[in-house]
Amino acid sequence: MGDSDTESFASFEEPLDPTLQNVLDQNGLKWIFVGGKGGVGKTTTSCCLSILLSKVREKVLLISTDPAHNLSDAFQQKFSGEPQQVNGFENLFAMEVDASAKSVGGGAPGGGEPGLGEGLDFLNDMASSIPGIDEAMSFGEVMKEVEQMDYSVVVFDTAPTGHTLRLLSLPQVFDKALEKFAGANGLFGSLLGPLSMLGGGGPGGEDGFFSKIEDLRRMVHRVKEQFSDPELTTFVCVCIPEFLSLYETERLIQDLAEYDIDSHNIVVNQVLSSEGCCHETCLLHARVKMQQKYISQYEDLYEDFHLVKTPLLAEEVRGIDKLRSFSENLTKPYEP
Repeated sequence: MGDSDTESFASFEEPLDPTLQNVLDQNGLKWIFVGGKGGVGKTTTSCCLSILLSKVREKVLLISTDPAHNLSDAFQQKFSGEPQQVNGFENLFAMEVDASAKSVGGGAPGGGEPGLGEGLDFLNDMASSIPGIDEAMSFGEVMKEVEQMDYSVVVFDTAPTGHTLRLLSLPQVFDKALEKFAGANGLFGSLLGPLSMLGGGGPGGEDGFFSKIEDLRRMVHRVKEQFSDPELTTFVCVCIPEFLSLYETERLIQDLAEYDIDSHNIVVNQVLSSEGCCHETCLLHARVKMQQKYISQYEDLYEDFHLVKTPLLAEEVRGIDKLRSFSENLTKPYEP
């Protein structure tokens, strides 16, 4: 083996850069998910990553899909279900999606099209009986709108792990819903026509309902193809150096692989510094020692990942100035 071969092999063995600079350098990325266990700092990470992206990308959209929205608290600015420009930025926008605000049928109260009456209310009730369909329909509508916008990259501040994985299973949810709807269309088609006429909606209203579902299904499958393309989509996992977070991160990484979602970045948040330890029996020393044990396990498990460590600060990271300052931890290696 020549010297050049030895050098290339040695470089291959070197650990990956412990920053998110690789995400900023991938100019073709369109969708970036930030997720993990509840309370690990997903919103702080997604806000900071969006700020960094706004420096290198033309137009950035940050979307919260977490029912317990925190974007407004983080930026100290009220956001809604429509994109709003973030104060202090020309090309950074944010929105908070509320899955419960959108019904399956859309339009009239109860989810039915206006004038279709109880027939489509029945279909709405049937749809609601399918686990995840409400979230799927809401997220599908959002994706349909976002696809038509001119954002160069979209960052998702996701809900805790289980909720996020349900969103990623959208194609399966829609396929199941369509199969159920197809049976309903054949069985109750003769009933829905007269009901829609009585309601003043005119003939063919139920066809419009099924058509809407089918259009959303096609859109979701199209988006799923993009989500499965590592050139377009990546998932940044956020965790903390504790057992439950380590366990859930491992489960998340495995599930992402099953969904063909690229993931090669992990942010280990809330890392304590050993500075200030007065003696080996103090609480800080014990917590630092515990964290070091789990950080070592992260390093062993994810040696082929960009493992980014960020510090636990004495105060909350809220407001533009603090978010800007904390974002530097995502591009500069932090050693506690």
